[in-house]
Amino acid sequence: MNKPLRRIAIFCGLLVLTLLIRDNWIQYVKADTLKNDKHNRRVTIARYATPRGDIIVGGNPITGSVETKSSGLNDLKYKRTYKNGPMWAPVTGFASQSYGADKLESVEDGILTGNDDRLFFRNTLDMITGKPKQGGNVVTTLNAAAQKAAYNGLKNVGGKGAAVALDPSTGKILALASYPSYDPSSFAGNSNADAEAWNKLQKKSDPNDPMLNRALRETYPPGSTFKVVTAAAALENGLYKSADQATNSPLPWIMPGTTTPLKNEGNIPCENATMREALRVSCNSVFGKIGADLGNDKMLEEAKKFGFDSEQFTPVRSNASVFSDDMNKSQTALSSIGQFNTAATPLQMAMVASAVANDGKLMKPYMVDKLQSPSVDTLEQTQPQELSQPLSSQNAQILQSMMETVVKDGTGQNAQINGVTVGGKTGTAQHGVDNSEKPYAWFISYAKLPDGSSPVAVAVVVEDNNANRDDISGGGLAAPIAKNVMEAVINSRQ
Repeated sequence: MNKPLRRIAIFCGLLVLTLLIRDNWIQYVKADTLKNDKHNRRVTIARYATPRGDIIVGGNPITGSVETKSSGLNDLKYKRTYKNGPMWAPVTGFASQSYGADKLESVEDGILTGNDDRLFFRNTLDMITGKPKQGGNVVTTLNAAAQKAAYNGLKNVGGKGAAVALDPSTGKILALASYPSYDPSSFAGNSNADAEAWNKLQKKSDPNDPMLNRALRETYPPGSTFKVVTAAAALENGLYKSADQATNSPLPWIMPGTTTPLKNEGNIPCENATMREALRVSCNSVFGKIGADLGNDKMLEEAKKFGFDSEQFTPVRSNASVFSDDMNKSQTALSSIGQFNTAATPLQMAMVASAVANDGKLMKPYMVDKLQSPSVDTLEQTQPQELSQPLSSQNAQILQSMMETVVKDGTGQNAQINGVTVGGKTGTAQHGVDNSEKPYAWFISYAKLPDGSSPVAVAVVVEDNNANRDDISGGGLAAPIAKNVMEAVINSRQ
């Protein structure tokens, strides 16, 4: 072979080698990237070619699928439907042909679409036998009656707010409600009507922001409900050893480094009050001074044990609640009564009540009980997991007795349930410049049955124009909702 032909042969060989390298790069290295590219229409068509699996509550599906009306503009065969969509939206999220997926619909998308690797063998058999691919199911821990009580309670009050209920012994999420809400069915398709519905729900169009999951993604100043954490810190650090020991709490109490007294709401008996009495009437001066006496480091350590400063994954992500570090004594005092920089999600405050009810043990919150194949075989079962131990069993029982006094004789009497022991704490958190904005009415609680078991802990927050600027608001607006949720859980066990 002469030299020119040899050069041409080498050049052609290099071209073939380059094509082989490029082909392997695309098929193996870039495969997942191309598969998941939002502009890959084939993936979207395949996703909606068959019905999605269902999200299950109490043995019943709260989702479905329906064939899309034929249109030259839409080649996606099935779209998602929802039962009681607004009530369940904070749990399910949405699955939309136009706007993707959110919450459980997104986190468990692989199971619901049938694309999860754990369904590979089943999909292979279906392909051989000619069956269409099927999605699996997501079985939740939610209690339908509790969710209904939570959502309707918030809706009837009419303000913005959220409610979360947990099983203290396992961490199962029994209710997760947010109001106002939205119907995911309204934009599940790919039509002009779906686009119009989506645009109306955006915050720029609706300042109430109905698509915000206030139970998981909004942090509020927790107000006096945080005094439960401060009381726990006092007991755990030995500052006070019982509920009925008099505290060193002068009145007025001047915050360290200032000339400003930490005021209480109304003429309440806070001077040197016991922690039981201080929690019953909600003394700012007592719990503010406890926080200042303990100091920022010890308060922060206790708050973190309850879950503050960490995101939670249920598996849907929840924002991290906040208790700051590097605060002076005055700032620590304000933070210890749930003001200043302290901020918490409703999930977080339900975790606080849950840990107290569970004799000091905090369980990791979760809302997916198990994942099922299309033939309802269990692919994965969630096991309860201990997250931390914020209190000793002895101190938790002391704090239980304090919270039970709040409901029996204090600001939380609207949460009383016949034949059931209820512990709780009210709170009204002020915010805005010079406290000019609407306050948030809070209530956290748990129910204890005659056999000593505690099946439910609840946190409720309501933002309402009618809220007073004292703890009566938490008892008047939020406590009745919590009561209804607790009763729903208790009744469902009978």
